[in-house]
Amino acid sequence: MNELISKLKELNVGNVKENERLANHTTIKIGGPADIFVEPSSVENLQKTMELIRQYNVPWRAIGRGSNLLVSDRGIEGIVIKLGSGLDQFELNGTELTVDSGYSLVALATSISKKGLSGLEFASGIPGSVGGAVYMNAGAHGSDISRILSKALVLFENGELEWLSNDEMEFSYRTSVLQKKRPGVVVRAVFQLTEGDRESIQAEMKKNKDYRKVTQPWNLPCAGSIFRNPLPNYAGQLIEEAGLKGYSIGGAKISEMHGNFIVNNGGATAEDVLNLIQFVKDKIYESKQIKMETEVEIIGRK
Repeated sequence: MNELISKLKELNVGNVKENERLANHTTIKIGGPADIFVEPSSVENLQKTMELIRQYNVPWRAIGRGSNLLVSDRGIEGIVIKLGSGLDQFELNGTELTVDSGYSLVALATSISKKGLSGLEFASGIPGSVGGAVYMNAGAHGSDISRILSKALVLFENGELEWLSNDEMEFSYRTSVLQKKRPGVVVRAVFQLTEGDRESIQAEMKKNKDYRKVTQPWNLPCAGSIFRNPLPNYAGQLIEEAGLKGYSIGGAKISEMHGNFIVNNGGATAEDVLNLIQFVKDKIYESKQIKMETEVEIIGRK
C-alpha cells in the first residue's frame, strides 16, 4: 500500500489521503476509514488512478456526495475514489446537456431551470451527484434519470473509456448495468432536455423541494430511502402501519417524519443501522409476509 500511495502522489492525481474516515463523506455521517482515499482532479487523473488500481490489483470503490450509502464501521479495503472537485463542469448545447459526474444534482437542476429547460425538475431535492444518480437511476416524483439520459461515459477497470447508450445502461428501478454486470465509474453524462416555461419549471421544482422539506428528515444525517418500494406497496407506509416510526437501536432511529428513512440521531454506528434494518425486515415479514429489500447500498468490510 505504501508504494501505491507514493505512486499516486508522485503522479499528482489529486487529493490523496490514508485512512480517511468515510463518515466525513457520507450524508448519514457514518463510516470507518478507507485505506486510501483519492479525489482525482481531472478525467485524466481518474484514468491514471484506475491504471494504478489495475497494476497493483487492489479493490476499489467510487463514491460521489455519499448519499444512498452505508459504509461499514470497519471501513473499506483498498482505494475509495471520490468524484467531486475536478469533475464538476457542465456544458449546454441547445437542449443537450453534458455534465461531469461530480456535479451536484440539486445545483444542476437549479441552474438548468433558470434557462427554461425541463427534465430535471424531479431532481431538485435529491442530494447526490450526477455520477451517483446515473449509477443507481435516481428518481423521484414519478420520473428518473432513465427518462432523460442519452448516454454516459464510463471508465472501466481495464482502463477503457466507453460511451454507453440509454439502452446499454439497462436501467430499471434504482438500478443500472454498472451495479453488478459491468462495474465502472460514470465520468460524464449527456441528458436530453426540452424547452419549457421557466416560471412553470421553477414552480414545479419549488413544489418538489417543499414537499421533501415537510416529509423527509434531511435536517438530520441520513442516507435517503433505506428500502426499495415493494410495489404496489410503499416501504414508508408499511413501516408506519407497523408502528415503527421513532423506533431506535443505539444512535440509529426510524424517522418520525418518514418511515423509510433512518436518521443518525447522534453517535450512530453502521452496526446500529444494520440491526435496525434487520428489525424492520423481520417485523414487516411477520405482519405482511412481504420481503423488504434495501435501496441504500451497504459497502465495506464485514
